[in-house]
Amino acid sequence: MKRILFVCTGNTCRSPMAEALLRTLAEERGLQLDIRSAGVSTIDGLPVSKNAQEALSRRGIQHKGASKALETGSIAWSDLILTMTGSHKRQLLQRFPSAVDKTYTLLEFVNTDPEVLERIAELEGILSEWHMNQALGQPLSEAKRARLLELERQMPSFDIEDPFGGPLGVYEQSAAQIQEALKRLLDRLQQ
Repeated sequence: MKRILFVCTGNTCRSPMAEALLRTLAEERGLQLDIRSAGVSTIDGLPVSKNAQEALSRRGIQHKGASKALETGSIAWSDLILTMTGSHKRQLLQRFPSAVDKTYTLLEFVNTDPEVLERIAELEGILSEWHMNQALGQPLSEAKRARLLELERQMPSFDIEDPFGGPLGVYEQSAAQIQEALKRLLDRLQQ
């Protein structure tokens, strides 16, 4: 059984919505997954936001749970880690660099555009080289630095905007964006 961990900031909006939505969508398709969520900047036990609960309820989904802080056990447990933004991914990988081969933003992971996937691979290769050079006390070449900046400018946004504190409509938009991405995720997992 594949173990999937969703990660956002406080684990009270986007990642619990993704967790609950994927659990329901996977059940509908008869796919068994173990799904959890956590936050990069939270404490354990905070309730899921009222508007996130309502956005799920409008889809016929009840989610009982509370926030969970991201920790080593969750990283080790997971087969796939999907963050809601690039910032969450960077924060996670700074703390848990060993998770690099299983960590993506949700929108990055479900992207199927071959040109974008090629640019992502090249960007990640340059970033790996840069991190290695930093560890060795060596700079990244000017040509690689220029290519890195060019690739970053060409990259589409892989962020799901934070609805925290917004009206229900903003949560609905976030839930709809997550739900569409999760359908593509399930398609990919079933291939």
